[in-house]
Amino acid sequence: MAANATTMRDALYEAPGPKTRRKMLLGTVVSLAAVVAFLAWVVYRFWVKGQLSYRYWELFSWRSTWIYLGRGLLGTFEVALTAGAIAIVLGLALMLGRTSASKPLQAACAVLTNFLRGVPSLLFIYGFFFVVPTLGVKMRSFWMLIIPIALAASGVLAEVFRAGVNAVPRGQTEAGLSIGLSPWKVKTKIVLPQAIRFVVPSLISQLVVVVKDTALAYVVTFPDLMQNAQVLRTNYDALVSTYLVVAVIYILINYLINKAAVYVSRRTGAKIIR
Repeated sequence: MAANATTMRDALYEAPGPKTRRKMLLGTVVSLAAVVAFLAWVVYRFWVKGQLSYRYWELFSWRSTWIYLGRGLLGTFEVALTAGAIAIVLGLALMLGRTSASKPLQAACAVLTNFLRGVPSLLFIYGFFFVVPTLGVKMRSFWMLIIPIALAASGVLAEVFRAGVNAVPRGQTEAGLSIGLSPWKVKTKIVLPQAIRFVVPSLISQLVVVVKDTALAYVVTFPDLMQNAQVLRTNYDALVSTYLVVAVIYILINYLINKAAVYVSRRTGAKIIR
């Protein structure tokens, strides 16, 4: 863990004493034993049901299988990066509206932000897949996936940006106004650069959510990692092996994203709460 990364425990509680540490150690040992026992039972049930048979795992020794999954992984990255970029722009626009001097604009952006944060990504995707075509608007499956994911993420990013703005000392704004800068120049020239520096690690961490949301591509049949995995599962009747391998791939991707967020926080000096 990075030296400047603050854990949730550090932020909320004092350092545990000797008795508490012994209790935590005992609880950890018991929990690990329970997890190991559960995993052993799961593996046993898979073995009893024949899911560990070689024929269900043979396909992952084929080069063609990994090429096919690799193509899906590229589709996942394409969707995640595009949706993430759009979400950053929309989130920044919502934050600027919510922190503006106009009360009606503040209220409108607050309502929109809470709406986008509250509606699940899947519901947005269903709306674009079933409702938008009835309005005469035709979209590629690529955009029917990206736009809903970006909308859902933009509401969260708007609050991340707003937290960054609130973290900038008030004296910075007052100093800018005192030398004759307009409120807009103070926000864009002084406040925003500092706020963005504060929230860059959180923006990277939010990419984890975007990557996981791309797994909903099956709704619009976009060839991402999960959609290609479903094709393999159907063709080879390998449900457990296919989904287990894909789950490991997603875990590795999200782990690397989290490590990147910690690395950036270390380089920029911005603390992150995890």
